[in-house]
Amino acid sequence: MEADKLIFEQGPIRPPSEAYSLLIRATRNCTWNKCAFCHTYKGKKFEKRSVNEVKADIQAAKDIADEIKALSWRSGYGGDVTRELVETVFRYPHLYNDHFRSIALWLYVGGKHVFLQDANSIVLKTTELVEILTFLKDTFPQVDRITSYGRSRTIAKRKSIEELKELKEAGLTRLHIGLESGWDFLLEYINKGVTAAEHIEAGRKVMESGIELSEYVILGLGGKKWWKEHALETAKVLNQISPHFIRLRTLKVLPQMPLQKKIDEGDFVLQTEEEMVREERLLIENFNGIDSTFLSDHILNLLMEVEGKLPAEKEKMLNIIDAFLILPPEEKLNFRLGKRAGIYNVMEDMSDPVLYRQVEDLAEKLEAEQGGVEAAISKIKEAFL
Repeated sequence: MEADKLIFEQGPIRPPSEAYSLLIRATRNCTWNKCAFCHTYKGKKFEKRSVNEVKADIQAAKDIADEIKALSWRSGYGGDVTRELVETVFRYPHLYNDHFRSIALWLYVGGKHVFLQDANSIVLKTTELVEILTFLKDTFPQVDRITSYGRSRTIAKRKSIEELKELKEAGLTRLHIGLESGWDFLLEYINKGVTAAEHIEAGRKVMESGIELSEYVILGLGGKKWWKEHALETAKVLNQISPHFIRLRTLKVLPQMPLQKKIDEGDFVLQTEEEMVREERLLIENFNGIDSTFLSDHILNLLMEVEGKLPAEKEKMLNIIDAFLILPPEEKLNFRLGKRAGIYNVMEDMSDPVLYRQVEDLAEKLEAEQGGVEAAISKIKEAFL
């Protein structure tokens, strides 16, 4: 079969930690789709894909993988998916489509991780998910990690611990849950459709089942008015779950998000980046009695170096935050611009005089133009979404 004819369906997003995973679409869009801070699925209807549809896509992915390995043999690489082979596939987009290229890259990095899309595939009947997982493992025996998004309310109300254990036995190894906040007032304000108690119930169920759990927190979601309550109540909920991973995300509001209307009406006031860093400190400071791994694995996060295993590295993370907070205003701005422009990765990069001067030159250029540095930083962040 011609390489450009081999296709399978894929959704729009996945977690950053699944950047090199094979993406298999089990459902389309989001079951809830009402969150005020999200724009991804607005205007799109949620659909459950049939087991046969999903299995057909898995088989299509397998056919592509087989064709790539055959290409390797024909190219003299002995069936191995080498860097040279992947470069060849990417060099000729008219011969190899996006699906072909994505699987070539997936095989090159090991071909062991799979992510089931879209936003809440755990909503499928357990028997259906088990059949999909079993077929996936049979088709790709080398796969050792299968993950998916899941809503807390779905897990709390529709999945028993026994069902979650069935899914783990079938191959589901990790669930990504959007906690966002642990404060009931804020959860209602952003129209999350879940309560703190349901977050705790769902999280504990997943932990008891043996499936790995990633809980996502959105920095800045409380705005200027409610940032303290957001941080403190979120820490309280996470302390009662003790998930394997706590992953940080930073709020960035786009015009098409419902939260923008609240901003326009003056009801919600966005924090500055420095204020969000202070919120992050309060959150981490109030983690107690848990052994989660805290990760800042999203490009919108300012201090991506704030990561560590709790409780051992709690002070280390707080010290990194404090190192930023004590910087003079001009150096804070320099780092923020350098980080957003991709010149810096971490604060330590500011010690390189060449890089520092590069950021200073960029700042001078931006200030001479309409909008200035802050406007440029906002536009850069918007481009990341």
